[in-house]
Amino acid sequence: MIFDIVQVGDPVLRRPARPVQAEELATSFVQELIVSMRQTMYDAPGVGLAAPQVGEGLQIVVVEDDGPYLETMSAPRRAELRRGPLPFAALINPVLEPVGDETDEFFEGCLSVAGYSGAVRRHRAVRVEAMDARGEPVTLELEGWPARILQHELDHLAGVLYIDRMDPRTFTTNENFGRWWKARPVDEIKQGLGSGGSGGDKAD
Repeated sequence: MIFDIVQVGDPVLRRPARPVQAEELATSFVQELIVSMRQTMYDAPGVGLAAPQVGEGLQIVVVEDDGPYLETMSAPRRAELRRGPLPFAALINPVLEPVGDETDEFFEGCLSVAGYSGAVRRHRAVRVEAMDARGEPVTLELEGWPARILQHELDHLAGVLYIDRMDPRTFTTNENFGRWWKARPVDEIKQGLGSGGSGGDKAD
């Protein structure tokens, strides 16, 4: 089943999602929700999706960044973004912990803020502990773009959108991002927009 993706302004995106109880995980509702979220993520297309984005206030995310997304990107651009493969994972009740204090700032979009992008500073490396779809414990240690994806998706579970964290002067339509800023360094973009800061710094 392909879900409609909830758009900004819907209250479900601003409410903290509740944990999935142990007895719920094996139910057909939760298992079918995970399958449909994966199908919806592929259809969108996107690299991550949280349950609130399909109208369900549960602590479930699915992620995957592999194949065509990476194949269409140049090697220098992948290196700049620190963008490596992120195999599919369904994460239940995930808890994220930053690793170190280094940060990066890059543009992000969101399936629930369709058509727009903005520059967001996030931790470069994170550790995520969760359950998988079978209820087994899983730990992911990620850096670069995969770490960014997980931070973005887990924000959804707290009722937070990337627009809450972005440098507001960088907010742009995707059309204008492609026209004026695509593949240019964030520092150069921010200078052109009259905004301070730089990518790759340590957290304040």
